[in-house]
Amino acid sequence: MRIVLDGRHVRDFGIGTYIRNLVQALAALDNDNQYTLVTMPGETDEFGRLPKNFAPAEYSHHDLAKIDHLAFPLFLRRFHADLFHIPLNRVPWFMPHPYIVTVHDMGRQLLGTGWRNQASLYRARRGLLNAARVIAVSDSTQRAVEGVVEIPRERFTRIYNAPDPQFLAHSSTAEERQRQLDRYQVTYPYILYAGSVKRQKNIPRLIDAFMVVRGELATHPRYHDLRLVIIGDEISQNPAVRRAALQSRAGQAIRFLGFVPVETLRAFYESAELFVFPSIREGFGMPPLEAMACGTPVVASNVSSLPEVVGDAAVLVSPDNVFEIARGIKDVLLSETMRQELILRGYEQVRRFSWERTARQVLDTYIDVYRRSR
Repeated sequence: MRIVLDGRHVRDFGIGTYIRNLVQALAALDNDNQYTLVTMPGETDEFGRLPKNFAPAEYSHHDLAKIDHLAFPLFLRRFHADLFHIPLNRVPWFMPHPYIVTVHDMGRQLLGTGWRNQASLYRARRGLLNAARVIAVSDSTQRAVEGVVEIPRERFTRIYNAPDPQFLAHSSTAEERQRQLDRYQVTYPYILYAGSVKRQKNIPRLIDAFMVVRGELATHPRYHDLRLVIIGDEISQNPAVRRAALQSRAGQAIRFLGFVPVETLRAFYESAELFVFPSIREGFGMPPLEAMACGTPVVASNVSSLPEVVGDAAVLVSPDNVFEIARGIKDVLLSETMRQELILRGYEQVRRFSWERTARQVLDTYIDVYRRSR
């Protein structure tokens, strides 16, 4: 087969992890088929060294550019491919067939308002209806897609994501971790959130819940100076998060660090008292698994795909209830027995997912679509 994979979002948070790890796992698994990997200029190095059956192809337009609807399909036709893989539900109007779409989340289309959101929803529907196969990263995501567009069940395939392998190797020492934290002057106990600060991530309620816990533990011998560390998008990306931080009067108790290198993020995971992920809508939710892989207990939402992903290895709370989030955080902080049990269950849960398994299922999907197209 000649397969073209759109890798233009390899530097994005979340989707970039999917693209990079899927490509690397396919490269380790498949020596027979020919792959063309489309990237923005200068981004090919994001994938590391790839075998000879993976050829890079640079393309200069972002998929949000209006010209992309015409320019990208014309660009793709030169490869005479047997199938195309678009790793998110943003398909150009004149996309050549057959193509496969991976859907990670429908949150933006389902939660947004206004004509721009309606245009995005129309584009998503059109792209999914014409796809030869739709890969949903969880059962929850598949149900969300089915709520937006009627697609025959036989054109759906559920293939789970997996945590980045960089979080699976536990080789850093306490001294190495502390050196990473010292760069940010972190010398206090903290709870951690990592991910974007988009609306559906529910960061304002997390801040409120944290302030409740901080107040209740103000005289605790270990947690009297408890902090909240938020790693991901800059706070300027979401005005509601900025307002919540200002209104909480938390001062230095909340740290927004923006993006950090992977080795630094891993050190923050491994050193956190616990990881909190109160997202309202989540297509899969890799950060909780990354935290589990680093031996960190997790508190997560009881909605969307998160119960499916974390299983019984996390404390599940309602993302709509500040005091329930706070209670979940406090219970984990104050019970060493619960902490150790969550850590052990977390290791077991992470083993359910691997990029090798994901890549094998994606390759099987490629083969099935190819045969049907013939």
